[in-house]
Amino acid sequence: MIFFLIALIAFLIDQATKYWIATSLTINEQIPVIGNFFLITSHRNRGAAFGILQDQRWFFIVVTTVVLIGIVWYMLKIKKSGNRLLQTALALVLGGAVGNFFDRALTGEVVDFLQFNFGSYTFPIFNVADSCIVVGVALIILDSILEIRREKQQAAEIKQEEQV
Repeated sequence: MIFFLIALIAFLIDQATKYWIATSLTINEQIPVIGNFFLITSHRNRGAAFGILQDQRWFFIVVTTVVLIGIVWYMLKIKKSGNRLLQTALALVLGGAVGNFFDRALTGEVVDFLQFNFGSYTFPIFNVADSCIVVGVALIILDSILEIRREKQQAAEIKQEEQV
């Protein structure tokens, strides 16, 4: 199934970029890409998004395992639906989740390196896996909105046919 290939590609890109950062830069070393707005910054995160739940390795491993099983199950369940948007979204979430899961399981921490500064505010540093998860979730939300619109349109069409 092509969607598992998308997940694999997301995972491989994530792992390759993390390997490059881990082997090329020391922790906290920075490479400006676009002035002070966008920097490559070698960082390690032992927690979740925004650094919450630091050093809860086993919690993340258990929760992520359950989530991964759920995503794979759902991807298999909807594979014949023809809903490519949702399948792509789930593939991106799967690839990103596996990428961060792999790091946590092996080393207890995740390599982050994408840093954006907005004036004096620095957005929490993140990685390719995080980006895949965020884009995937955004696509899931978009698919849900589109599905609601489709259902409303179908209901309106049925109502219109009943009136004829």
